[in-house]
Order: sequence, then C-alpha cells, then structure tokens
Amino acid sequence: MYGRLPRVPTVFGGLQRAARRRLDARAYAYVAGGAGEEATQRANRAAFDRWAIVPRVLRDVSVRDTSVELFGRRLPAPVLLGPVGALELVHPEADLAVARAAAGLGVPMVFSNQASVPMETCADAMGDSPRWFQMYWSTSDELVESLVGRAEASGCEALVVTLDTTMLGWRPRDLDLGHLPFALGKGIAQYTSDPVFRRLVEARAEAPAPVQPGASAERDRQPRPTLAAVRALVGMARAWPGPLLENLRSPLPRAAVETFLSIYSRPSITWADLAWLRSRTRLPIVLKGVLHPDDARRALDEGVDGVVVSTHGGRQVDRSIAALDALPGVVAAIGDRAPVLLDSGVRSGADALVAVALGARAVLLGRPFAWGLALAGEEGVQQVVSDVLGEFDLTLGLAGLTSVSELSPEILRRVDRWDTPTGG
Repeated sequence: MYGRLPRVPTVFGGLQRAARRRLDARAYAYVAGGAGEEATQRANRAAFDRWAIVPRVLRDVSVRDTSVELFGRRLPAPVLLGPVGALELVHPEADLAVARAAAGLGVPMVFSNQASVPMETCADAMGDSPRWFQMYWSTSDELVESLVGRAEASGCEALVVTLDTTMLGWRPRDLDLGHLPFALGKGIAQYTSDPVFRRLVEARAEAPAPVQPGASAERDRQPRPTLAAVRALVGMARAWPGPLLENLRSPLPRAAVETFLSIYSRPSITWADLAWLRSRTRLPIVLKGVLHPDDARRALDEGVDGVVVSTHGGRQVDRSIAALDALPGVVAAIGDRAPVLLDSGVRSGADALVAVALGARAVLLGRPFAWGLALAGEEGVQQVVSDVLGEFDLTLGLAGLTSVSELSPEILRRVDRWDTPTGG
C-alpha cells in the first residue's frame, strides 16, 4: 500500500546480478567463483533440476510446523547459515552482520574458520541463539586445540570439520585477478585473535631471516614498490590488533600472513587423527565434505556425530559429483545413526525442501546470504534468509504437507529435464 519494495531481490539470479553491480571484481569473483571450468557448480544446480515436487490437494494445511531438531536443539526450520570466509570483501560488518541477522531469526550460524570477525565478538552479538564452528585442521595441533576450546567457550554447539579444503582448489577467477584475500590479511580474524597463533607470529617475526645463496642478487631483481603493494601492507596492518600506525612499523602483520599461509591447513590428516580431536572436545563433531557412502560409514565408525554432504560450493574439485546426487547414497549408508546435512547448490526454500525430502536433516545456505550482505548488510541477510524460510513453509503447505517429518522421496518425481515454455 505504501509502495515499498524489498531492498534485495527475492530470486537468486536477481540477487546475484545486483550484488555483482555493487561489488568490485575481486570481491565478486571470490564469492561467485568455483573450481576449474565450474562444472561442479553447474552440476550442483542441475541435480536439483532433476527432481520435481508432486503436490497433493484437499488436505488441511492451515497449521504447519517447519521445525527440526539437531543435537538436542529445536530449530525453526531445517536451514543453517553455512561458513563463508573473508566476508569483509562484501561488507564492512562482515560476520557480525550475519550473526545479528541469524540471531534475529533463530537460525544457526556456522562461524567460519576464515572469518573477518572473531568468534567471540559474533557470539556476544547472538545471545543464546544457536551457533556452530567450522574448523580447518591446521598443521599446528596446539592451534587446533586452542580454536576448539574457544569455540566451546563461545557457546558453539557443534564442530564442523571441513575435509574438502586441505588444499585450496584451482580457482581461475581468483587466479586471473591475482587475488588471494588471506595473503592480504583478510579473513584471518580467528587467527589474529588466537593466543597460540599470536605466539607463533611473534616467534616468526623475531627469528633471523635465513640467508640464501645469491640473496643479494635476488634483492637487486625485486620489483619496485607499487600502489597495490602499499595497499596490501596497509591491509595486513589493519588485520593485526593494535593501532594502525604502530602496526605499519611492525613486522608482526606481515609475519601473521606468512604464518597463516604456512600452517592454515594440513593435507596429511587421516582417519587416525579423528580420535585425537574426539579426545579434546565434548562438542558433536560433524565432517563436512563427505560425498562417498563408504566415507560416511567410516565416519560414524570412528565416532563422528554427523556429516555434511558438500562440494564446498563447487570451489574445490571441478567435475565432482553434485552434492544432491551424492545425498541419497550417503543417507542410505548412515540410516538413522546420525544426521546428514547438505550444502552446495541450495538457492531457495524449494531447494531446501527437495534436499530434506531426499534425506537431509537440514541444509546449509551460503552464497545467497553473502549476496544479501553485499547489498544491505544485516538487513539484507535477514531478508534473504527470511525469504528462504518463507518459501520453504509455503512450499511445504502447497505440497499438501504440514510438517518436516512428512517429507520423503515419495513426494518427488525424477525428471529428465525441465521443458522451457514456448508461449502462453
């Protein structure tokens, strides 16, 4: 009646296009990009297009219950906000704006290991609202133990161990722009706020630089400082706690970036390492990046409490199996032993309903809320997530169902393709 329009588009395509107009090339590429030719990203969406909902009619759907239970917590809907790193690229309030939006809706937020705001700051903003912590397994066990302890102290209710990023994937969009946010000090706030990491940085900064043969000649060949290099140094200085001018004169900010790049992830982790982690936390452990049924079975045999079927949003392995295609096999392998979650390719409430019907306990939302953050900060995140929750509720009722427990593969039909209308 008052002629007000939504601040952000309500359909993913429009949301992404609007965010692209708002962001600079590097920020957009980092969030939008995938591995290689981005075949996995396309496969994640194509997998959803192979399923159709078959609505039923003349059922009383006037009262609906979209809630689900995860690890003893009743959630308003089977939707969590997944971990997205380096959110300062898209909005200055970054993770803090997301935390506030999540808390306002009662939706769990998974704190990113590569956050731009420390987990304690986000936890303080969330009150009693649910949150989890995503963990990349560092080469420093002491750092891993410190991060886990901080997650527990911050009220996190589960630990999400990300397994598909023990090495960064081949990401041409970022490579073509010469961009890695972590090398500029972005997305490392969980580290610079950690006492163990800070001690490692200080030790690195104090250690004498090794003298290499031909070092003098190499210095002579170094390129002259550029504006981009100066900006990078300023960015590193801003990332390190303390006054900017003091940090600009200190070796610590650059040492922090170098330390992070040297220890951030451990490609050598194996199943044997899970027992060490299990002995050091009381939190439920969820393995993220599981796509093979045998890995799902092994995870539970090793004492894990749940899995996330995920391709890391198509950012790690090009031409991987789509997450939704892998979901039924993982669900069949695990049965009722533990919850199975899904991310990668989820764009709407209808997508969430399809995934839950195929056996997921809940889905993790990623890029959609990041685009909302880019467009309108906390309000943009809240609208995007509210749109997904609202569409999920409506789709549930319009399918003739009144609760999440009624969702099953029986409400779906497999389709070869969606026909494009030619008229009318």
